[in-house]
Amino acid sequence: MSIQHDISLKEFNTFGISAKAKYFISIANKAELIEALQLPQFPTYFVLGGGSNMLLTRDLEIPVLHINSKRKKVIETLENDVLVEIEAGENWHEFVLWCIENDFGGVENLSLIPGNVGTSPIQNIGAYGVELKDTFVSCTGIDIETQEEKIFTLRDCNFGYRNSIFKNEAKGKYIITSVIFRLTYKNHHLNTSYGAIQQELESNKITNPTIKNVSDAVIAIRERKLPNPKEIGNSGSFFKNPVISKSDFEILQKKHSTIPHYVVSDTEIKVPAGWLIEQCGFKGKRFGDAGVHKNQALVLVNYDNATGAEILALAKKIQETVFSTFNIEIEAEVNVI
Repeated sequence: MSIQHDISLKEFNTFGISAKAKYFISIANKAELIEALQLPQFPTYFVLGGGSNMLLTRDLEIPVLHINSKRKKVIETLENDVLVEIEAGENWHEFVLWCIENDFGGVENLSLIPGNVGTSPIQNIGAYGVELKDTFVSCTGIDIETQEEKIFTLRDCNFGYRNSIFKNEAKGKYIITSVIFRLTYKNHHLNTSYGAIQQELESNKITNPTIKNVSDAVIAIRERKLPNPKEIGNSGSFFKNPVISKSDFEILQKKHSTIPHYVVSDTEIKVPAGWLIEQCGFKGKRFGDAGVHKNQALVLVNYDNATGAEILALAKKIQETVFSTFNIEIEAEVNVI
């Protein structure tokens, strides 16, 4: 383990924001993590994974711990399922591709989501009708204060829509070092009903899809809708899709008869934030080097050298306009630093 000084974080965040870390420590394993946490000169840390779900608005004076531990292994084979343990520093999409190669099913709908495995439980990442919690068994975390190891079960994590214990009562208290998933290797249960997956399969004349077919379909859809962070800085969906009461939705629907929606329960309706933003005229608009992507209004982008503060100002402007237009508050999905 070594401590580097004045390191640019531009290559470590998918927005491509040019912030600096005064101290930067790359963590390759659990022992190095514990060693770093015990350094007496640093009372607090900023934990960095894949840099995909954050917006840096300033340089970081506190040490940055870059979790870079990598390993994928099968830990148990059951009758129809397999348990795999994945280290926190593994890239999420590369993990999904590894599953496809090994015919392990359950995460194919989550293809091409940016970020690392270690941060996936924090957000309870999800796409196309599937969420992390659907295959999650447990994760291991290190207590930042005591350096003791703790295992969090599915129940412990209290997963919700883009939410978990790690964004609430355990926020800032643990660093996730590995995650265990239960995946199928027989009798895969495919989810092709959400979004445009079925349409994509039909256009490719696929009637009996495999998990790879589903993954390929998701990748094709996402590549058409979402910008590649390597080409245009972004963090994927910047906002959560708001969930409103059924009664509020019915009032809204009278004014906007074409509003798309998804039934969450008998009393709640989910409304696509991208649709709301598009109706407010932001889709494809550029404000200096900050902007809203031309194909997906949920995605804020850094065209070149936008600062985090400029991206944040645009996000707040969008939130204010959506609220004044629809009386709906849209919450940022991205963590603002």
